[in-house]
Amino acid sequence: MTSSPHPAGEASGPPGARPPVRPLKARGRHERHRAATPLELLFDLCFVVAIAQAGVQLVHSVAEDHAGQGVLDYAMIFFAIWWAWMNFTWFASAYDNDDVLYRIVTLVQMAGVLVLAAGISRAFEDHDYAAVVIGYVIMRVAMSVQWLRAARTSGAAERAMALRYAGGVLVCQIGWLGLLVLPEGGRGWLYLAMVVLELCVPLFAERRHMSSWHPHHISERYGLLTIIVLGETIAAATVAVKSGIEENDALGEVLPIAAGGLLIVFAAWWIYFVVPVHSHLRTSRQSFVWGYGHYLVFASAAAIGAGLEVAVEQAVGAAHISTLAASAAVTLPTALFLLTVWALHARHFKVGIAEQLVLPTAALLVICCTFLGDMAVLVAGIVLALSVAAGVALTARRTGHPRGAAPTAA
Repeated sequence: MTSSPHPAGEASGPPGARPPVRPLKARGRHERHRAATPLELLFDLCFVVAIAQAGVQLVHSVAEDHAGQGVLDYAMIFFAIWWAWMNFTWFASAYDNDDVLYRIVTLVQMAGVLVLAAGISRAFEDHDYAAVVIGYVIMRVAMSVQWLRAARTSGAAERAMALRYAGGVLVCQIGWLGLLVLPEGGRGWLYLAMVVLELCVPLFAERRHMSSWHPHHISERYGLLTIIVLGETIAAATVAVKSGIEENDALGEVLPIAAGGLLIVFAAWWIYFVVPVHSHLRTSRQSFVWGYGHYLVFASAAAIGAGLEVAVEQAVGAAHISTLAASAAVTLPTALFLLTVWALHARHFKVGIAEQLVLPTAALLVICCTFLGDMAVLVAGIVLALSVAAGVALTARRTGHPRGAAPTAA
């Protein structure tokens, strides 16, 4: 179910009755029945194209025994994808008016991420970041345009916030363009500096006035991207298993990986959505920590799919790495996902030491599974399934709710 295409309080009616360009005003923070729009869903799908490309290149890097450089490149590119997505998501939660100009500028951002996606392979293989940087700058300049629109129709404090956002984002883009002219030896330091500056823009912009994002809408948007990324993980793993069976007649080798991978993804979905996280997003500090922390949630969820592909390639002899390395490609991002989800919101809904220890213990056991050879992925999946069962049993005993979630989750 999607939200109404007009903010609360605006007159409804046939599309032709509304002007094509309307003031970009803040929406109500407690607006009822707020949900993701079709434009936001299309936006997510475009970004998942880039995430998938980054995953493919990570698979190639790890399979060719260049895991260190591959993980570094993946982390750098994933930041650009995630940061542009996150900034749009929070802006849309506060200001989406769905007029023609808003749609066009959002479509420009989608075009930018597709430019970025097209350059990911060259970034991994040749360290040529030209297309990645250009695509990123397209997205971010378009985001500045949105903030300038918001500034035009805002009061003093809100206008100052919007202008700080627009100015901060534009200044950062000048720095990112420096990556195209700086010698390769200095790019790493400039990259780190620009990441810090980008992360500071929201803190700087909202230091006196907080944007009117909608907690339920934000939690739904993050949840939807999590679902899409997990779906991409299943799709990538399915293709790898299909290839292993058809090209190498290796059903026996890939079946444990396929079964374990499914258990991991299903458990990851359950663990993420078992609590009503929107009720935790009450203050700026909570929202910033939660929103920023999702870099690790999204990156690790996508990396699980890449790891499953690597495990399949190693099982059929197509990857020149050890079984230990292939297992770690699955277990390490899985453990990171568990720990990050626990730290960001699951722990806030757990009561007692037993409930609090379920996910950290599961993460530790999953890491231990790395050393189980060909059965590592399957056993890791079983560990996650058992952790879900334990969490459900413990919470149900405390709340009397059969799903193992707090009654408010419904």
